Amino acid sequence: MANAKIIEAKQGTVNEIADKLRNSVTTVVADYRGLNVSQVTELRKQLREAGVEFQVLKNTMVRRATAEAELSELDQALTGPTAIAFSREDAVAPAKILHDFAKKNEALEIKGGVVEGRVVDVEQIQALAALPNREGLLSMLLSVLQAPMRNFALAVKAVAEKQEAEA
Repeated sequence: MANAKIIEAKQGTVNEIADKLRNSVTTVVADYRGLNVSQVTELRKQLREAGVEFQVLKNTMVRRATAEAELSELDQALTGPTAIAFSREDAVAPAKILHDFAKKNEALEIKGGVVEGRVVDVEQIQALAALPNREGLLSMLLSVLQAPMRNFALAVKAVAEKQEAEA
């Protein structure tokens, strides 16, 4: 019979993973088989700098957590060695970092993920990785909002210069 302390510890781990799945904006599941220690260290460093938590987890624990978090569709991606990146703030960061790293290191394979509570496949993770980060999106929005005002100011200036030239 299993020790009660061990069962309690495992249940705590499952609860912790389920909380991360529920509270993360984006979660990306990847197969890291074939990466050496220095490559994994570099990947962890990049993810940490972006505020993304990266963990290697047992598939059985994650399956129990997905059932608890009502994300059982993610179980299809839980085969072989599994590493999971959780991001609570930036929706694009884990997808972008893992996608870029996978381009340079073919051993890393993205298997799927969860974006805002919805299970997504590899293609959707790659599409998310193609988006600019939050700051880039905000600067694009700002330039779009400023464009009409700038055009109006240029038109007023042109009219003023034309009137000065005529006078």
